[in-house]
Amino acid sequence: MPLSAAVISGVQKLVLYETRARYFLVGSNHAQTKHRVLKIDRTEPKDLAIIDDKHVYNQQEMRELLGRLDLGNRTKMGQKGSSGLSRAVSAYGIVGFVRFLEGYYLVLITKRRKMADIGGHSIYKIEDTNMIYIPNDSVRVTHPDEARYVRIFQNVDLSSNFYFSYSYDLSHSLQYNLTLLHSPCDPGTVEEVHTRSSRQQDSFDIFEDEGLPTQVFHGLQSEPYAKYVWNGKLLERVKDTVHPDWLMYIIHGFCGQSKLLIYGRPVHVTLIARRSSKFAGTRFLKRGANCEGDVANEVETEQIIHDASVMSFTAGSYSSYVQVRGSVPLYWSQDISTMMPKPPIRLDQADPYAHVAALHFDQMLQRFGSPIIILNLVKKREKRKHEKILSEELFPAVINLNQFLPPEHCIDYIAWDMARYTKSKLYNVLDRLSMIAENVVKRTGFFINRSDFFCHTLRPDERWGDLGGSLTSSGRVQTGVLRTNCVDCLDRTNTAQFMVGKCALAYQLYALGMIDKPKLQFDTDCVRLFEELYEDHGDTLSLQYGGSQLVHRVKTYRKIAPWTQHSKDIMQTLSRYYSNAFSDADRQDAINLFLQVYQPSESKPHLWELPTDFYLHQRNSMALTHDRRSYTYWWSEGILSYLPLPYDEVPCEENMKKVGVRRVNRYDESIDTYTEFFKPYELTSFDDTFCIAMTNSARELMPKTVGVDPSPFTVRKPEETGKSAVIGAKSSKEETVVQRKTAASAPPPPSEEQISSSSEDDSEDDRDDDGSVSQRSTPVKLLTESGESVRTQEVWDGKPDMQTGPWERSMSFAFVLFFTSPSYFSLSSVPVSCFTTDSIYEVSSPQVDRDNREVFEGHVLTGLGQVRSLCREDILMYREYIKNRYM
Repeated sequence: MPLSAAVISGVQKLVLYETRARYFLVGSNHAQTKHRVLKIDRTEPKDLAIIDDKHVYNQQEMRELLGRLDLGNRTKMGQKGSSGLSRAVSAYGIVGFVRFLEGYYLVLITKRRKMADIGGHSIYKIEDTNMIYIPNDSVRVTHPDEARYVRIFQNVDLSSNFYFSYSYDLSHSLQYNLTLLHSPCDPGTVEEVHTRSSRQQDSFDIFEDEGLPTQVFHGLQSEPYAKYVWNGKLLERVKDTVHPDWLMYIIHGFCGQSKLLIYGRPVHVTLIARRSSKFAGTRFLKRGANCEGDVANEVETEQIIHDASVMSFTAGSYSSYVQVRGSVPLYWSQDISTMMPKPPIRLDQADPYAHVAALHFDQMLQRFGSPIIILNLVKKREKRKHEKILSEELFPAVINLNQFLPPEHCIDYIAWDMARYTKSKLYNVLDRLSMIAENVVKRTGFFINRSDFFCHTLRPDERWGDLGGSLTSSGRVQTGVLRTNCVDCLDRTNTAQFMVGKCALAYQLYALGMIDKPKLQFDTDCVRLFEELYEDHGDTLSLQYGGSQLVHRVKTYRKIAPWTQHSKDIMQTLSRYYSNAFSDADRQDAINLFLQVYQPSESKPHLWELPTDFYLHQRNSMALTHDRRSYTYWWSEGILSYLPLPYDEVPCEENMKKVGVRRVNRYDESIDTYTEFFKPYELTSFDDTFCIAMTNSARELMPKTVGVDPSPFTVRKPEETGKSAVIGAKSSKEETVVQRKTAASAPPPPSEEQISSSSEDDSEDDRDDDGSVSQRSTPVKLLTESGESVRTQEVWDGKPDMQTGPWERSMSFAFVLFFTSPSYFSLSSVPVSCFTTDSIYEVSSPQVDRDNREVFEGHVLTGLGQVRSLCREDILMYREYIKNRYM
């Protein structure tokens, strides 16, 4: 079966040319070797007329076409100037086409910034856009309210947290994208290998006499998941008329990536949050769920860990974990007309058979599989019922739905009053959260694309055997998901998700062979890096939904936040109240217009004239539904037979219809991730590359003092960290050098246990390991007569060098005395390698086979100017390169 690869979009650079009658949108790939053209008619005042000729032009053909268009659109023959074809704007992608009361507008991405890299697939953030009116001024029919609709539409700031990729499907998880690459393709749906133009086919092929076969790959392109796509309605008008390369789907939420250096080995930690476009809106205006089971403030958060030393999806090591947040799936709302900080919660509609909750959990079973675990963080005890109303309705709904599911696939419900635990001095919030996180991760498991878990073979851990999920031939997949909610799904939810993510991160690093047991402690560089990502993630989502940054952070619940944080919390609370009271209505109108929930028309009242948008989001309020779902068999057909696996990832006939498959050459540009990432055809600066500018644990967090253990799993005091922003205070210039045991082998000292509020710091497992020190991360110290510690870099052979100075010779003599006198030094070494010939001081050289030696010798001879003769494989590779690049 041919190998599969993701298809890279052939339209990455756009140039818009204009004449009086048409717009010509020229799109090309990044190397600008293939071009496509869209013709947009400007003579239609209210209709959108687009022609895609489906032809792929090379660079020379494109120049000739633009020259003919320029010559044909001049008013007089031989005249030069702006009357012909003029260049309007350059762009990087199409957001979509939108119409209000006049003609259509074209929205283009004019600036972008790289935010992350996953397996050579770049993820970009939109920095700026341009909105261009399509019809010519001579045919424009003006409307007095058009300008107001444009202002409302532009209130959705596209330069704020909107992301896209040319080759990676951001609307799906990494588990879905990599599972798709291993799915068998239906030969009946496979398109043929792309044929070149007749002129290129008639050209002379210098390798045509060899008769060597061409390796064929399957290029896969799946349909995006509509819930997390924000410009789906804007592209709906042209989806069926243009080539798929023109369609670029964007997501809204958060994307951040940092580099964790483990003794020089780069590990990329990526956090992607996808905000749902269904029932989307602001804090008090969107609560609960709509009639289709879509909930407010629904966000899917995915953490991806991969070894950056190997880029390929097939050869590299990748792991991910997904969790979800969202409003309580009931019909409920809050009345903001009272101008109260906490408006009363009211249930809008009785739902005795949990119909809306059934629709919501049906979506989750289809996308994530089972078990679905609900972590409900709302208050249980209140003087006056407020949040408790939601718990009293949600718990019976879950009980009602579970009685029809098989016992092994029932929905788990965990209710915990996090706010009450925070106020109590007897309980530790993060202790309880870490216990819940351990239980959740063991139930759901996580995704990893490697089946060889050498970590557990070399350093067994009893917790690994209890891990859930599903084992496959290519690794392990996550089955089920944790769904966390409080009332707003902001502060408490973000802290709970961080603790679950921290627990999952330990298992992911353990599975990748980075640590010797699946446990991470606070106050390490690794956890600080992860905490920073989650705080940025929480601040971003809180600004989008609540209008301010997080009020309560992880440090607040650890009770180590500085006293200045209280004043900041008060300011954030006031900012959130002001935004909810005065600006949320305008933001909600902008979201409704951008997502095309409301489409302006002459026959309908204007958007600003509607007393409420309830009828826009609740479709059953405008018409009776014909297909009424069963109250007992509340799940979709086919889902139950594949559980615990998610139905969306099963390679069944219905799912494979959503995947476009085409046969391409192995070296075709549409699947060549290497060329797409490294761009060998253009001059780049090493200092400007994204991997250099990325947040780095060694540069940002590790202390700069010489002699400090460089392991990112070493517990450090707050004053030891290399970044003052992490601890909220300025770090001292004279940092104390303190060597500690690593987090992978021992707990912090007692003074740290009093400060830290993690349950992992005082667990029984860590107490048992208190006597063992990890020799991989603890440097060997040599004590001189004065008691000062000297860190040796290498073992000296005892022979003094006559070229060295007196200071070096005296130090060498001191080392000779040190090593020869048994009274100064006593060391009992314990080997950490499972191989008998290796130890902590000596490792046997690897065995190199003959083929690799010949390759190395060939490189050496080539450097000396002695080129060996080419073999048959070299000629085949060069033949493919020439054909794909120049013919």
